[in-house]
Amino acid sequence: MDHPHHYRTNLRDIEFNLFEAYRTQEYLGEAPFDQMDEETVRDVLREMDRLAREDFAASFVESDRTPLELNHGEIELPYGVQKSLDAVYEGGWDRLGYAEEIGGFGAPPSLSWAVEELLVGANPAAYFYVSGSMMASVLAEVGTPEQIERFVKPAIERRWGGTMVLTEPDAGSDVGAGVTKAIQVEGDMYHLEGVKRFITSGESTYHENIMHLVLARPEGAGPGTKGLSMFVVPKFIPNEDGSPGERNGVVCTGIEKKMGIKGSATCELTFGMTTPAVGWLVGGVHDGIRQMFRVIEHARMLIGLKSAATLSTGYLNALEYAKVRKQGAHITQASDKTAPRVEIIQHPNVRRMLMEQKAHAEGMRALVYYAGWLQDQERRFPDDDSWARRNDLLLPLIKGYSSEKSYYLLSQALQVFGGSGFTMDYPLEQYIRDAKIDTLYEGTTGIQALDLLFRKIVRDQGETLSSLAAEIMEIVKGGAAGDVFEVERELLGTALEDVQGQINVMISGLMASQASPEEIYKPTLHANALLESLAEVVIGWLLLRHAEVAHLSLEGGEDAFYEGKIASARYFARTVLPKLKLRRELAEIEDASVMAMPVEQF
Repeated sequence: MDHPHHYRTNLRDIEFNLFEAYRTQEYLGEAPFDQMDEETVRDVLREMDRLAREDFAASFVESDRTPLELNHGEIELPYGVQKSLDAVYEGGWDRLGYAEEIGGFGAPPSLSWAVEELLVGANPAAYFYVSGSMMASVLAEVGTPEQIERFVKPAIERRWGGTMVLTEPDAGSDVGAGVTKAIQVEGDMYHLEGVKRFITSGESTYHENIMHLVLARPEGAGPGTKGLSMFVVPKFIPNEDGSPGERNGVVCTGIEKKMGIKGSATCELTFGMTTPAVGWLVGGVHDGIRQMFRVIEHARMLIGLKSAATLSTGYLNALEYAKVRKQGAHITQASDKTAPRVEIIQHPNVRRMLMEQKAHAEGMRALVYYAGWLQDQERRFPDDDSWARRNDLLLPLIKGYSSEKSYYLLSQALQVFGGSGFTMDYPLEQYIRDAKIDTLYEGTTGIQALDLLFRKIVRDQGETLSSLAAEIMEIVKGGAAGDVFEVERELLGTALEDVQGQINVMISGLMASQASPEEIYKPTLHANALLESLAEVVIGWLLLRHAEVAHLSLEGGEDAFYEGKIASARYFARTVLPKLKLRRELAEIEDASVMAMPVEQF
C-alpha cells in the first residue's frame, strides 16, 4: 500500500511555539527582519504546510523503494523525487533563509527552522538535496569577494546542489586523521587528491552543478584538525556566466546501500583520480575546521530537528490509528466476555505510550524552536555573544537527545499499531529506518556528549550553564500561573539540583584526572547520561513555560489544544524528571571497573 499522505503536521503547535511561547511577532517586521512581518510568516507557514503534506511527501515511499544506481559516475533521481524538489525550487523556497544581498528573503532563523521541520518531516531523504543551500550561505559568510561572485551567486540563481565533505574511509569520526591532500597550484587554487566517504548528496544529475566544501590537508600542514583547510570544489568548473563548464576531477566512485533514507545518495567521492580536482582555498585562509564548523553546527541542528519532526508525525499517525482501531474490552470490564470492544486508545498501556510520545514530541519542538529564537536574538543583537553561547550549549542536546529519544519513541509509535506496524502498509517501519541514522551522523551521541562536557561546560567554566540554570530557577520559585503548577515547579527544582550534582561529580573526576589519568574514565562513562539529564531539565523547563502560556490563554474557557499542552508539561515533570536522581546517584558511585575488565571477559 502506498502512503504518500503519510505526513501529519502539527501547524498549531508550530504557531504556538513561534507566536505564543516565544513571541516572535514582537520583533518581526523590524530590522534585521524587515521583509518578514507576522502576517507574511503565517502565510509562509500555511503554504509550506500544504506543500510538505502534498507535493513533498508524495515521493516519500518512492524514494525508499526505488534503488539509486550509479551509472558512469552519475546518479539520476527517481521521477517523483525530482517532482517533489521542483515544488520547493519553483516556489523559491530554497532561498528563504539566504541574506537579501545574495538573493534571498532574509527570513529569521526561527522561520527557516519551522519550514525545515515541515519539509524534513515529510521526506527527509529528498530534503537533503535542498539543504545544500546551507553551503552557499556559509561560503557567502567566509568566502573571498571573488568566490562569492564565482560560486555563491550562481549557486543561488541556478539552484546548485551542495555538500559537506569531511569523512574518510579510515578516519571516520576522527576527522583530524584525514589524509586527503591539497597541492597548491597558484594563489588560492589547489589540486586535491584523496577519497572521501559517506558524502550526502555527493552526486545527482538533478542539479546542474554541485558545490563541494571539502576539508583537505595542504602539503606541509600540521597534523590533526588544525592542519586541515577548506576548499570549494565544484562538480563542473563554472563559466563566466555561472553555467557549467568543464567537468572537474571529483567523481562519485560508489554509493552506500543503507538501512534507511535510501533516496538520499550517500557517496564515495574520489578526488584527482584521472583528471585534477581543482579546489579554491575558502576565504584565502587556512582556517578549515573553524569554517566547516559553521556547516557542522547547522547540520547538527537540522538532524535534531529531523528526529523531532519524524517523531511528531509518527505519534500523530499512531494517535489516529488508536482512535479508530477497536480491539478488546475496556480493562474495567475485562472479565465480561460480552462487553463491547473499545478503541485501543481506551487501554491504559496504549495511553501511556501515546502520552510519552506526545510529551516528548512537543518537548523536542519546544527545544528546537527555543534555539531558533536564540538565533533570532543573535541576529538582532550581534554585539552580545551570550545568545550564541547559549545556542551552542543547546546544540548537543538538540542533536544527541532528540535523535536517541525519537528512535526509541518511534518504536513505541509502531507498537501502537501492533503487528500491522511491522508491515509496509503503514509508514512507521520506514520512519524508524530513516531515523536510526540520526544518532550516528554529524557526530554520534557519544561525540555530542563529550562536546557538551568538554567544550560547552568545562571550556566555558560553566558560565553559560549557570546563566541558564538561573533562568530555570526563576520559574521554579514562582510562575505567572500562581500555584497551579506548584508540584511541577518543585519537581523541576529537584531535577535541576540533580543535574547540578551530576555535573559536580563529573567535574571533580576531570580535575582528579590531571594527577591520575585513569580518573577520566568516571566522568566519560557518564557523559551520555549527563546529556540526557540536561536535555530533560531544559525540556521540562520549556514545557512548563508553555503550560503557563496555555493556562493564561484558557482563562476559564475550554480548548483541547491548550489543555493538551498543560497535560504534556505535567506528564513530563512527573514521569521523566524524577529519573535524574538515579543518574546522579549512578555517577556518584561509579568505580570505572568496566574499564579495568580484561577484553576477554566481554
